[in-house]
Amino acid sequence: MTSQRRRWLNERPREVGCRHVAKLRLQCFVLAASQGTVPSRPGLTPGAANRKQPGSRKTINKGWGPATPSRRTHAGSSVGIAAPASALGGHSRAEPRGCGELGDAPLPPQLRCLPGGQAPCVSAGRHLARAEPADMAKHGADEPSCRSGSLDGEGRNSEDRSLLHQRLAVQELIDTEVSYLHMLQLCASDIRSRLQQLPQGDLDVLFSNIDDIIKVNSSFLHDLQETASKKEEQVQLVGNLFLEFQEELEQVYKVYCASYDQALLLVDTYRKEPELQRHIQGIIKAVVPQAGSSGLSFLLVIPLQRITRYPLLLQKILENTVPDASAYPVLQRAVSALQDVNTNINEYKMRKEVASKYTKVEQLTLLERLARINTHTLSKKTTRLSQMLKQEAGLIPRTEDKEFDDLEERFQWVSLCVTELKNNVAAYLDNLQTFLHFRTHEYSLDIPEGPAVQYCNLARDLQLEAFLTFKQRLEGLVWQPLCSLAKALLGPQNLIKKRLDKLLDFERLEEKLLEVGSVTYQEEAARHTYQALNSLLVAELPQFNQLVVQWLGQILRTFMTLQRDLAKQVLQRAEGSMAQLPHHHVPEPAFRKLVEDALGRTNNQLRSFQETFEKVLPPPTTQPLLPGSERQVQALLSRYGPGKLYQVTSNISGTGTLDLTLPRGQIVALLQNKDTKGNSSRWLVDTGGHRGYVPAGKLQLYHVVPSAEELRRQVGLNKDPRCLTPEPSPAPAPSIPTVNQVIAVYPFVARSSHEVSLQAGQPVTILEAQDKKGNPEWSLVEVNGQRGYVPSGFLARAPSPVLWGWSLPS
Repeated sequence: MTSQRRRWLNERPREVGCRHVAKLRLQCFVLAASQGTVPSRPGLTPGAANRKQPGSRKTINKGWGPATPSRRTHAGSSVGIAAPASALGGHSRAEPRGCGELGDAPLPPQLRCLPGGQAPCVSAGRHLARAEPADMAKHGADEPSCRSGSLDGEGRNSEDRSLLHQRLAVQELIDTEVSYLHMLQLCASDIRSRLQQLPQGDLDVLFSNIDDIIKVNSSFLHDLQETASKKEEQVQLVGNLFLEFQEELEQVYKVYCASYDQALLLVDTYRKEPELQRHIQGIIKAVVPQAGSSGLSFLLVIPLQRITRYPLLLQKILENTVPDASAYPVLQRAVSALQDVNTNINEYKMRKEVASKYTKVEQLTLLERLARINTHTLSKKTTRLSQMLKQEAGLIPRTEDKEFDDLEERFQWVSLCVTELKNNVAAYLDNLQTFLHFRTHEYSLDIPEGPAVQYCNLARDLQLEAFLTFKQRLEGLVWQPLCSLAKALLGPQNLIKKRLDKLLDFERLEEKLLEVGSVTYQEEAARHTYQALNSLLVAELPQFNQLVVQWLGQILRTFMTLQRDLAKQVLQRAEGSMAQLPHHHVPEPAFRKLVEDALGRTNNQLRSFQETFEKVLPPPTTQPLLPGSERQVQALLSRYGPGKLYQVTSNISGTGTLDLTLPRGQIVALLQNKDTKGNSSRWLVDTGGHRGYVPAGKLQLYHVVPSAEELRRQVGLNKDPRCLTPEPSPAPAPSIPTVNQVIAVYPFVARSSHEVSLQAGQPVTILEAQDKKGNPEWSLVEVNGQRGYVPSGFLARAPSPVLWGWSLPS
């Protein structure tokens, strides 16, 4: 054994003994301080003994911890805020490791049994090693009496230690909350204000809703500090305080945590720009030196660590609370509540990640879409289609979710309102632009003076100022918000569509789980994806629908306000011109009656004109049949009857898997006037070859238009000799023959020299009711002296042999 090794063994017991004595001194001082038996000098903190004495070279560590925080933090603290303990409840290296080390070793009898059952103070422990032998003998003589009360003393000391640990844990919670809130305020004020060279969008992502967090935690800290005045009820008040702030903490922290990953992506992009990274590091180092090289990452993670630390701090208080105390169940509920808060935040963050994945709208070309097709995609699509067909055939049950179906129906209704309003505003802007193109004031009317000149001046003023200002305001206050609203609908629409796909996967996996009893890891992830999507939509669709309705209402109110302002400006500018109107001297009631009478006369003329027009050219009740669809119509008519046939009034583009794409004029047969969900706006129809769903609003009952042969047959009935009742002699026939005279129901454009063009309402003379091959779908006609073929379905028989044209009512 070397001399160095021998020297170390000799000094080792002395070092261990000194550490043990120091530990006992610390225990004695804390116990005595909790009972108020240690006299303290004014202005002296427990850590004041740590300060360097004047003239000495070493720091004398005779206290139990420094009064000021140390900059160097313990390695176990992931945040490392300079405070009595870290913002998350950690401990600095210069401080005690917590309350757990106090009272680990029992006090010797000489230290336990002092008069009055009190623990010795630090001075007593300090002078214990210097005691004279006589004093030690005296203590030895009193030892039997101390042993008689050792059991009671140990019980009291155990309770005192638990109470002390509990108070220290509560104090640790308050101190770390103060430090944490101070760090948040530094981030929100000093650091964010100095990073103004970053885009405002980046700042919004980096600091998210930190202002809301500061507001909630400031109120929480204020109430937490008020509990210090009630020592006996403090623990119970702390538990109730956490229960009171449970919802507020969850609401603000889940928003911050959901945007944390996006903030980290921004931090990574800043690191790729050395100059910008140095600038950011310099700002953070000047405000928060302990951040070190972590920079923004050090600051951004603090709220996440704090919310996860709350249950641990409460658990520490709970462990040092006796089970029969009134505060014990309150603390248990508080611990459980904060654990639920963290669980809900994790679920919310996961739902947001799934939503951000499927709300991206990608504009892909056909080649890019084809490049993404692989065997996995084909297998997935095939499986979903098979699942859907089984449900439509009734082979397997469909998962019913009444709550989501109602929310989706309302969302579709809101989306339709936004789309219709956007189309109407677009048409309004187009008409306004067309109106502004007509500059009537620029044309010379050859009238040198009088009302015409005044009108031109007014038109010029309105054209160049009032209407242009109105158009600019309309585009900025109505059109652009409406376009933004329509764009905001794309994300939820994609989520709803993706939910249907994931629902099919989920139903298939549920069947497999019932049959086999287990699923793979990927299949379990697919189940969780559907559950996350469904939970997100059910939770946020009501709020989204409500916000869209409010936004729509605000846009409509803005539009009406703009219209009112325009009318007000026009009236103000036209005040001078109104004096020259012929009826400007007439009182308002008389002028109102004059206008009503004029409108009444005009209404009567329009009504008479309408009646004459209906007699001459009745409105067609059916759309023209598509060429070559006669056989299909006859097949549907013979199979379903005339009461089930409907005609498509406008082109239909199917968006769903079972929706049909049909052209205008297509004849279909109604199978069911609602879909499988009971929605009466989607009808199940048969086209003669395909079955599917179409919008009910684009169908109208089909009335069979008689063909040319039927027209001749009906005319021939009038000449049937078997008719007993003689027909009255007709009026003198006009120049157009009654038998072959029909009208064109809809316009037709000739595609070759063998055809002739038609216009709606144009009189047509049928020369042959079929083509040269005997096909009755084409008829040879004469129009305006030109002969050619037209589709027979585009023609209809005139109701009465009257002359074409009409005269306006007198």
